[in-house]
Amino acid sequence: MTGATFRRAPGENALSDPRTITRLLRECRDDDTGAEAFDSLMPLVYNELRQLARQQLARMRSGQTLDTTALANESYLKLQNHVALDWTDRQHFYAIAARAMRQILVDYARQRNAGKRYGDKQQVDLDSIAGDSDERAAQLMHVDELLDRLNDIDSDLVRVVECRFFAGYSQEETSSVLGISMRTVQRRWQRARAWLRELELASRDKSQVQL
Repeated sequence: MTGATFRRAPGENALSDPRTITRLLRECRDDDTGAEAFDSLMPLVYNELRQLARQQLARMRSGQTLDTTALANESYLKLQNHVALDWTDRQHFYAIAARAMRQILVDYARQRNAGKRYGDKQQVDLDSIAGDSDERAAQLMHVDELLDRLNDIDSDLVRVVECRFFAGYSQEETSSVLGISMRTVQRRWQRARAWLRELELASRDKSQVQL
């Protein structure tokens, strides 16, 4: 599988060669070059995370208090729990990064809305996160909750949502990261949206019955 081509801000040179991370990962497994390769790898990983964070937060409307550096830092710490030797290639790194972005954004949303109660679940909209900061946080939490349920049905659909929604990858980027065709990305994205709507309706019906 060829290296993914990800958008970069003008003047940003985190990885001029898209094969760099894969090469360094291979060198990390070598007893002679492992330590030096790891030291070279981690700054590049951090720069990649900053770019991902910038893309994701650009989708958020004004009032978002979590900035690019904070999101990148938190994601970096999350990724450190996944030892570099466990990353098979650059695509694997991006898939793990997407999941880290999900965890960080949802943790942030939970902290922001701690102790607050909402009468109704926020409607799921994978195209945008609208409303004020508290409403956006509630939407993120609700999407995360539904994805946990969807994971029991089809985990492949969840991986696509993590890439497209939480990491902000394009369809082409998601195709490269997950090693599937663009057509499969589109099909799984549509199926995920349909399942999430169905799960949301089921959740609302259950809440009404309990009332």
